[in-house]
Amino acid sequence: MSNSFHYAFKVKDIASTKDFYIKVLGCPEGRSTDSWIDFDLYGNQLSAHVGVVDKELDYCGKVDGVSVPIPHFGCILTSAQFDELAERLEKAKVKFIIKPQIRYEGKSGQQKTMFVLDYSGNPLEFKSFENDDELFKS
Repeated sequence: MSNSFHYAFKVKDIASTKDFYIKVLGCPEGRSTDSWIDFDLYGNQLSAHVGVVDKELDYCGKVDGVSVPIPHFGCILTSAQFDELAERLEKAKVKFIIKPQIRYEGKSGQQKTMFVLDYSGNPLEFKSFENDDELFKS
């Protein structure tokens, strides 16, 4: 399982976190206690820890003319995974803070992108590149 990341973040409670990451996103559950829980997000380890979640979103990032919340985290998916996840999110009536759209259309780095909030208010971005070779291309 090389080339995957680990990210630890705060959530308001375990129950709503399980609802979002397991039921909505479809993440397999890993180890857990009463105060934290691990999930497999497309091969990456998320560790959700119960804490005080009281930060306001800061839309200080500007990407292709769209303000995005910073910080945020997420995954780069295949086009099919992206479309399937967008459909799952819509069916679960999860509010998009940035609806599924094409970024950099017709340019290098063209990608599908969407942003949602988990049930603790953490922003997540999911994206899919038209050409995977352009992931880090300047």
